[in-house]
Order: sequence, then structure tokens, then C-alpha cells
Amino acid sequence: MQKKMIIAIDGPSGVGKSTLSRLLAHRLNYVNIDTGAMYRCVALAARRRGVDLTDEEALVRLCRGLRLEFLRNDGQERVLLDGEDVTEAIRTPENSMRTSQVSARPGVRRAMLTLQRQMGAGGGVVLEGRDIGTVVFPEAEVKIFLQADPVERARRRCAELQAKGLEVNLDQTVADVMARDAADSSREHAPLVQAEDAVAIDTTHLNIEQVLERILAVVQGQVERSGTALERTVP
Repeated sequence: MQKKMIIAIDGPSGVGKSTLSRLLAHRLNYVNIDTGAMYRCVALAARRRGVDLTDEEALVRLCRGLRLEFLRNDGQERVLLDGEDVTEAIRTPENSMRTSQVSARPGVRRAMLTLQRQMGAGGGVVLEGRDIGTVVFPEAEVKIFLQADPVERARRRCAELQAKGLEVNLDQTVADVMARDAADSSREHAPLVQAEDAVAIDTTHLNIEQVLERILAVVQGQVERSGTALERTVP
């Protein structure tokens, strides 16, 4: 039996990584691993347990004791932290900013890196994050780097939060998005950067289905070149 592919999807916040990874995994009958959610869980757990975000040793100890799970329930993917569904709790604006601080810690990244590699080693996975194609799985058969205008990304984020009943300000969200970009791109360890062999897709003027079809075309191209196994489900 041929080994299934590892597909890496990277990019800044608000480009649609989570949605596209989930849809792509469904279309290919692959497992979706949301690595960003893993760091968000660490940030949430740190706040709840009073762990100082500047105390790297304490954060690493925290990481080693966490139980993270990804489940599909009634067609919806859920994130569990120590058995609790935290899918919504990890995506508040406050936790997003804390996540950037947590993910900049080398020890935290090493702890998560080990877990991510274990999860994806067998192939047949879609992983999304900020350093999948450069650090976690530089050997991934398909690497996609999504990008979009910061204002458009902030607008999408506002719409997402408003749909959940949260009050948000577009100007502040734009500032938050740009601050997160700066933090992720300038950190010393595993910064947000496009892998040299990644295919870049600008999602600013594309809807989710259009981006998904472009990614599927890249995947199909890799299949034709390498003969790697691909199992597609009915859209």
C-alpha cells in the first residue's frame, strides 16, 4: 500500500487555514490536525492555572501534562483540552494574543513539535499552522502558504466573532491582526515564513470554495507526479 501524503498549510491569522484544512481533510478522507489550536490550548490552560507566560520552564511542564484531542461530532470538528470541549474558548481575541506569546517560547514549540510529528508521521494528514512546512514537516509532499490583505483578514475575523455574539471593533481588530503578524514573523524560533517550495495562494478576493479547488489542484498535481495514494470523498 502506498503511503498517503502529509499536507502542510501555513499562513498568518485570518486567511482561512482552519476552515480550508478541515474541508480539505474531509474531501481527501485525511485527518485534520489543527496545530494552532494546540498552542491556543496551552495559552488557555496557562491562564486558567495561573502560569506566567514568561516562565518557560513552567509552560513546558504544563505542555507535557496536557491531553489534547481532535474529534469530529455531527460533522463539526471539536478541540478537547483534558476532556473539555474548548473549541470556542480558545478562539477569543484575548486568547489569540496570549497564544502568540506562548508559541514564541522555544521550549513550548519543542514540546508541541514532538506531539505534532507523532500525530502526522503516518501520513494521510492535513496540518495547518505557521511553521508546518518549514519546521514541523519540511518533508511534506504538499506545502501551501495562504496569504491575504490584513484589513480583509480583520474583517473576516470581526464577522466570525460577531456571529458568535461578541462585540468587536474593526479598527482594533486590524491592529490586533497586524500585531500578531509582527510577533509571529519576528520571533527568533520558528517564525512565520513561507517555505521555498510552498505554493502561495492569495485568498483576499477568493471565497473558501475557490481556494479549496486551487489547493486540490496542487494536491492532484503532486499525485500525478509521484503516484502517491489519494482517496477523495464525494464533495
